[in-house]
Amino acid sequence: MKNKGLRRLINNIYYLGNYISLTIKIKKMNKQDLIGAIAKQADISKATASKAINAYHDVVKTAIKEGDSVGVIGFGTFSAAERKARTGRNPKTGAVLEIKAAKVPKFKAGKGLRDALM
Repeated sequence: MKNKGLRRLINNIYYLGNYISLTIKIKKMNKQDLIGAIAKQADISKATASKAINAYHDVVKTAIKEGDSVGVIGFGTFSAAERKARTGRNPKTGAVLEIKAAKVPKFKAGKGLRDALM
C-alpha cells in the first residue's frame, strides 16, 4: 500500500513538473533572432545587420585577445582574465587531474544594463 501512495506522489510531481515547464516558456535569442531584431529596430536589411554583428564580434575578439578591454558605456565591459593552473578531480573515477592555466573571456555588466533588468 505504501508503495502505491509513493508511486502516485512521484507521478503527480512528474506531471506537475511537465505542466510547469510547458506553461513557462523561456525564450532564448540566437544569432539569427538578434540579427532580425537589430534589422527591424534600425530599419536596415538583415544582411547589413549581420555584417555589423559579425564586425562587432571580430573587433571584440581581437581586442581582448591582444589584452585590451572593450567598454560600452551603459552596457558593459568585455575583457580577458588569466585563470591559474589548479588541481581538479574526475567525478566519475575520483582521479586527481591537473587543469592548465587559461586565458578566459570575461564580461562585466554596466550600470545601465543592470538597471534595465530591475
